[in-house]
Amino acid sequence: MLSVKPWKPDAILRLLLSVFVCIFAGSLLPLLWQRPAAATGTAARLIVPLTVLALGCWAATLVLLNRPWRLQNFERRFGALLACFCVGFIAGALAGRLSGERDANPSTTRMIIATLSFQGAGLILIARFLREHQVSWAEGFGLANGPGRALLLGVIIALLFLPIGWGLQETSRQVMTHLPHLKLHPEEQQSVHALRTTTSWADRLALAAAAILLAPVAEEMLFRGVLYPAIKQAGFPHLALWGTSVFFAVVHTNLVTFLPLVVLALALTALYERTNNLLAPITAHSVFNALNFASLLLLERHA
Repeated sequence: MLSVKPWKPDAILRLLLSVFVCIFAGSLLPLLWQRPAAATGTAARLIVPLTVLALGCWAATLVLLNRPWRLQNFERRFGALLACFCVGFIAGALAGRLSGERDANPSTTRMIIATLSFQGAGLILIARFLREHQVSWAEGFGLANGPGRALLLGVIIALLFLPIGWGLQETSRQVMTHLPHLKLHPEEQQSVHALRTTTSWADRLALAAAAILLAPVAEEMLFRGVLYPAIKQAGFPHLALWGTSVFFAVVHTNLVTFLPLVVLALALTALYERTNNLLAPITAHSVFNALNFASLLLLERHA
């Protein structure tokens, strides 16, 4: 049975908004040094200043989000927050538009930046979230509750789910292929494309570290560790289970993997409930990613 968490609704909202701001910022960072061929003249000269303006506004947004809010300064603080975010969003949108269409399959560098801006920044923000609640990592996520059992169950669940996940992914691909009237096109995951197209072992090690170490820890802490118990304790257990599972799949932005990721999220939530230790779903998530990563390398070697 999952223990009660002391998470405050306003702190969760600020955490989520901060993560989204970091994701937006990460999507713009490459524009500081990459010069798109499609942009020339005045448009090319405006890209960097607009990007710097957007990043500056979003940095101010993060500062405002993570300062104490009081009733006396709420209107002024909210107005400043909204202004900073909107100016940053408009400047970022203009910079992206001037740079031309983005590659549907970004480079390894872009993938690493995207991971650091989401999962990397997420871990830093979660650390601040725990300090705000005066709770340690072990207390907040039950890391001391039978760690050996949690690790073992995590490995077992990952091994059991692997063929199920592959089967669901192939089923999704076949449905999308054989129902052309739905206008759904199966696309390769961006991380998979980055791994398949890079020939540098340094890049592959960086992608492996992001997929196997960083992403599982940050995503499990955010989705299972913070969002799920908060929504459940608010009196909506079914919404907590299904809502966070669907949200988890949506943020990976791939139709082929949507169904298997929803089912994986349901299994990870059940595992967290059973063990009351977030180490179990973290381990399952990490092992699942590691096995997928290894299978891609083996398929490439035998291709």
